[in-house]
Amino acid sequence: MSKRRYSVVLVTYGEVEKLSARDLWPSSRKILFVITRKIVKLPRLLIYMIADYRSARHYLDWKWHRYRSCLVEINRRQVLGVEAALRRDPRFGGQGDQIDVADAYYFVPPYLEEVLDRFRGRSDGIVVVPMIPVESAFSCGPACQMAIDQFGENHLGVLRVARGLWKDGALHRLYLDHLFASIPAAWSGAGRTKKQGLVLVIHGTIVKNRKGEKPSVFTGLDETMAFFRLMHDKIMADPRNVFDEVKLGCLNHSRGGEWSPETVERALGEFEGEGFGSVAMFPFGYFADNSETDYEAKKLLDRSSAARKHYIPCVNDSPAFAAWLASRIAAEIERLDVQREVFGSGESGK
Repeated sequence: MSKRRYSVVLVTYGEVEKLSARDLWPSSRKILFVITRKIVKLPRLLIYMIADYRSARHYLDWKWHRYRSCLVEINRRQVLGVEAALRRDPRFGGQGDQIDVADAYYFVPPYLEEVLDRFRGRSDGIVVVPMIPVESAFSCGPACQMAIDQFGENHLGVLRVARGLWKDGALHRLYLDHLFASIPAAWSGAGRTKKQGLVLVIHGTIVKNRKGEKPSVFTGLDETMAFFRLMHDKIMADPRNVFDEVKLGCLNHSRGGEWSPETVERALGEFEGEGFGSVAMFPFGYFADNSETDYEAKKLLDRSSAARKHYIPCVNDSPAFAAWLASRIAAEIERLDVQREVFGSGESGK
């Protein structure tokens, strides 16, 4: 049997690495074209006006607070870790099938559509992995749409988009290990008199559109709440647990309708009202730190009244995460092989 060549693309939103208005403008415009127009109909001129306003606002805010996004940098390191882990798989090591892993982004270069086009002529199969655990029209949705745009109706014969990562029990165990390994020793000491709380941060979603109706797009609301309930129960049942309560904290936008009411601000306010002296925060809805997690959410934590505060970073490029994701990708490639037989000719796309 001849060797096959597979391509894997780890895709995320992407944020500018070099803070400049020149770099922010195209990113903001692409966000509005790809995401915002799914929930709000906007004229092209208005898109440019909003994008330019958002770019200027972010530039001034990040410049003033000396914030620099590490999202793209982290995603590149995740690519290297996953590729190394995959090459340890007997199927892809030595004289086995070839595998390439690349990074791509929705809103900054290299854009996903460009990376897919590059791999199109030299791969027997492509696996796209949206680097956000909960799927929705705003997370894996753009990846699915771009796959159709690039490969047409025959995309299932050559490409697969990974989904349902949030359901994986191995990810839950990885999260628990990461969470409790990141808690300061003082939090588990005997004799503490104040209650300790944890905010699990995730991107919020639209509950009702501007007409007060259920959104027409797939928002991932049920999946978001199910993921939180799973992690809440597993954290509280873990023998290493040091928290008296775990609350959901959503990071919302302000446009498009009514967003998730369980906000970060609400969770922190409830902990304050309930007399919690220590509050930790973990962005379980993200695989990599970005301006929403280690800037916006962390800033809210820092401003809270809790006597002790602790921010727990995302899993980022940890070896355990790379090994887990590589195992999921290997399983996705096996499913892709089945897709190739059903939907494709079984021949190379090269």
